[in-house]
Amino acid sequence: MTSTRSETVIGNARIVLADRVIERGWIAFADGRVAGYGESNAPAGSADAGGDLIMPGLIELHTDHLEAHYVPRPKVFWDPIAAVVSYDGQLATSGITTVLDSLRVWREDGTEEVDGRAGILAEAIAAARDANLLRSDHFLHLRCEIPMPSVVEEAKELIGRPDVRLMSLMDHTPGQRQFRNEANLRDYYRGKGPGMTDAELDILFERRFVYQKAHAASNMREIVALAHQYEIPLASHDDTTDENVTDAIRDRVSVAEFPTTMEAARGLHQAGIGILMGAPNVVRGGSHSGNIAAVDLAREGLLDILSSDYIPSSLLMAALQLPQRVPAIDLASAIRTVTKTPAEAVGLADRGEIAIGKRADLIRVHVARDVPVVRNVWREGHRVA
Repeated sequence: MTSTRSETVIGNARIVLADRVIERGWIAFADGRVAGYGESNAPAGSADAGGDLIMPGLIELHTDHLEAHYVPRPKVFWDPIAAVVSYDGQLATSGITTVLDSLRVWREDGTEEVDGRAGILAEAIAAARDANLLRSDHFLHLRCEIPMPSVVEEAKELIGRPDVRLMSLMDHTPGQRQFRNEANLRDYYRGKGPGMTDAELDILFERRFVYQKAHAASNMREIVALAHQYEIPLASHDDTTDENVTDAIRDRVSVAEFPTTMEAARGLHQAGIGILMGAPNVVRGGSHSGNIAAVDLAREGLLDILSSDYIPSSLLMAALQLPQRVPAIDLASAIRTVTKTPAEAVGLADRGEIAIGKRADLIRVHVARDVPVVRNVWREGHRVA
């Protein structure tokens, strides 16, 4: 797809800019940057996109999908570098060119998942990057479960890494936030791996109550102080009540992940905190845990960022579906929720939109039967998928 030795030009494309869509246009990039774009006919020798969409590569702030590659079956731990490479390939072919890999920063007795292995996965990501094995650009998102006894110690081991771009403040103690209804949390654990009995869950939940009472307040202060010390943006998680919103404002949170109620979302928006919701929530038409629907927030102007969460392909699907679900949102606005806005939220000002001089992180997307297919992916102008 190269018209000259150093420049790539693609024509006959729908070009998605940050504020509008060029229905028939062209784009050129060279030396890893966007060199130009325009309407109507492309310069001679350009490649033909066949009317497909050309848009910025997607920016993912919260995906724990790496876990599914590292622990593909209960108690089965895959080679961590191989897991990272497999996961990275799925991200790239889903159109994600920049990702914040969400790592669990805590250990919990009695669990045999990826808890306590954030350091292993961080090193595996770095090793794969150093060996030039990765297609997407990877950073780290430290998910801090505040009541856990070891969370501060583990966060301190990781926070000095140059690739840490986001920290989230989480508390999954039964009876609050996402799992105000304890029965929903029990159903969640019964459906994981081999499942847990009610007696086992009783023990787990009681331990979590003890942890929260003993550690949550002091751990919260220390984690927030660490983030501010290292100038890492903070995200709140599953805000539900006015008190949760007040805490987010106090802690100078930049992004609110998955608020569970309309009231919390309105309070966060009023405070200028960006609201992130799950792309699977949009695609499915609602929350899998019975909380607020992302589309309902979008209709109220309360949706800023989408995240694929646990299904990488959902990010592009949801963005393209938003204008159909919410007519007030046009295509350019919908694509901003997965490109420009998340990039800005974590200080990545060099990407996330098609603009001259910005990184040529681009994707070509074909849509058939309302299903998007990523046909080409470029990262800094290099074809990676």
